[in-house]
Amino acid sequence: MEMGYVWMRRVGVAGANSTLLSKPSMAALFSPAYQKPFSFSYVKTSLYLVSLVPLRRRWLSATASCSPVPPINLDENCSDFDSDCTTFSRKGSKVVLKGMTYSELEKWVQSHGYRPGQAMMLWKRLYGNNIWAHHSDELEGLNKDFKKMLSENADFKALSLKETRTASDGTRKILFTLDDGLVIETVVIPCDRGRTTVCVSSQVGCAMNCQFCYTGRMGLMRHLTAAEIVEQAAFARRLLTSEVGPITNVVFMGMGEPLHNIDNVIKAADIMVHDRGLHFSPRKVTVSTSGLVPQLRRFLHESNCALAVSLNATTDEVRNWIMPINRKYKLDLLLQTLREELRFKHNYKVLFEYVMLEGVNDSDDDSKRLVDLVRGIPCKINLISFNPHSGSLFRPTKKERIIEFRNTLAEAGCTVFLRLSRGDDQMAACGQLGKPGTIRAPLLRVPEQFQMAVASSS
Repeated sequence: MEMGYVWMRRVGVAGANSTLLSKPSMAALFSPAYQKPFSFSYVKTSLYLVSLVPLRRRWLSATASCSPVPPINLDENCSDFDSDCTTFSRKGSKVVLKGMTYSELEKWVQSHGYRPGQAMMLWKRLYGNNIWAHHSDELEGLNKDFKKMLSENADFKALSLKETRTASDGTRKILFTLDDGLVIETVVIPCDRGRTTVCVSSQVGCAMNCQFCYTGRMGLMRHLTAAEIVEQAAFARRLLTSEVGPITNVVFMGMGEPLHNIDNVIKAADIMVHDRGLHFSPRKVTVSTSGLVPQLRRFLHESNCALAVSLNATTDEVRNWIMPINRKYKLDLLLQTLREELRFKHNYKVLFEYVMLEGVNDSDDDSKRLVDLVRGIPCKINLISFNPHSGSLFRPTKKERIIEFRNTLAEAGCTVFLRLSRGDDQMAACGQLGKPGTIRAPLLRVPEQFQMAVASSS
């Protein structure tokens, strides 16, 4: 899973093991037969047997020893809604308003016999004017018949608030319940410099199985719809603006790999940046990825929002271990794709995220290799302290080592930031979201040269 926050301070300048009963080999997993990113699917076989299957056949069920979970078909982003994924979401007989782009909303309003101007008035009450409407009673100023039509044919909410937790540093973690009973987490990070960031989730769980990420232990349960993504930002503004001030930034760094759910993520981002709606600046909406190369290329072609790439290693050997997606899309391919695509993006820089893991990716050689890897790519580098969690194999790199690592990058001309941990006492920090169940995604074999570093952390 890909996650984190952009709450940071500038510190450098440019120019200056558990074992499973059975699982396929990783070589088989990343063979050409697997044309899409993989996910973990829990199937009824022997006790606690976890199977890795291609996305075309991903279903979720529970073993006899676990709490029953109804099967969820994930073959299509919108499988539980419209058959055509390019349309907006439906909940029962009602459309979910926050699943529509403005042009879709306008067409839908006209299909019910109302003027396009009514669509704009509705749009502003959903996303602007400090209203963030949750039901038709909050649509003051709209035609009475129009409001009646909306109450009969539309649903305003895609999420239900479960609880809000406040960390000692003021970070808020919001738990939302979905219509199917699943729970997602959203984080709001206030900043005393006038920038407040909402970190949204794009999936329930994650298929990427990054070894340092708590959400990755869940496996993938399902994609979020565009409405479920958008409402996290709208709900956060409605719930917390009076307490923390205006929410100015969005990062797709919560639960899930955003580009694995690219259709709904691009659509949600488009809704968020609409100038008469939530009106986030495209440069202040950042979508993060672990490195799904085809989807990354598509995102750069179709969206003006910012891109963050979670790098976290300077060799394929280490990245294959801590980020299994690297076995399909190697570092060379990922970085060369960025070099090629960013030639056509004016004044655009990618943000490289680098989680510092003691004894794994924080050596002097790593810092020097990182300089070479990003050469020729317009970029900034974000160094992130690892946030421990239950069952973690890793330890955070010591502050002094992070500073030395940072200095090497800065002296080579890189633009470097340190990202401070926020909300870790409420499990709201980078890599800490979610709640893995009894059956978890597998911990992968630790390369021999890192076994001492990992053993000393346990």
